[in-house]
Amino acid sequence: MSDATAMTTALPGPSPEVAVTKDMVRRGLIVAPLLIAICGFVWGLDGAYSSAYGIAIVLVNFALAAIIVAYTARISLGLMMGAVLFGYLVRLGLIFLAVLLVKDLSWISLPALGTTIIVTHLGLLVWEMKYVALSLAHPGLKPSARHSQELS
Repeated sequence: MSDATAMTTALPGPSPEVAVTKDMVRRGLIVAPLLIAICGFVWGLDGAYSSAYGIAIVLVNFALAAIIVAYTARISLGLMMGAVLFGYLVRLGLIFLAVLLVKDLSWISLPALGTTIIVTHLGLLVWEMKYVALSLAHPGLKPSARHSQELS
C-alpha cells in the first residue's frame, strides 16, 4: 500500500475512542459530587458552582475529541490527522471562550474553576489509563475478565 493510499484509507468498524470517552465521562460523573463538595468547602457556594461548570467543560471537551476522531476516521486517515490537530486547537479555544464568558460573573470562583479544569482533565486521563488496553488485539478498553475467559 502506498503512502497516498494509506492517507485516503477509511477506518470502518467500531470506534474505540468513543467507548473510552464514554467510560471517562461515566467516571467523571461518579467523581463530580466529590470535586464539587471539595471546591464548595474551600471556596464556598461559588466554588461549588464553578467546579460543576468546570467539570461540564472537561466532559464536553472529551466528548468533542471522540466525536472528531470517530467521524473523520470513517472518511480518511489524512482527514482524521488534520481534524485531531486543528480540533485540539479549536477545543482549547472553546475552553478559553467558556472561561472568558463567565470570568466576571458573580457566581464564578476562578481558582475553583481553574483547579477543577486542570485536576479533572489530568485525573480522568490518569484514571482511565488503568482501563485502556495497550494492544492492537483489543483497542480501546481492556476486555472484562469474563470476556477474556470466553476468548480462550
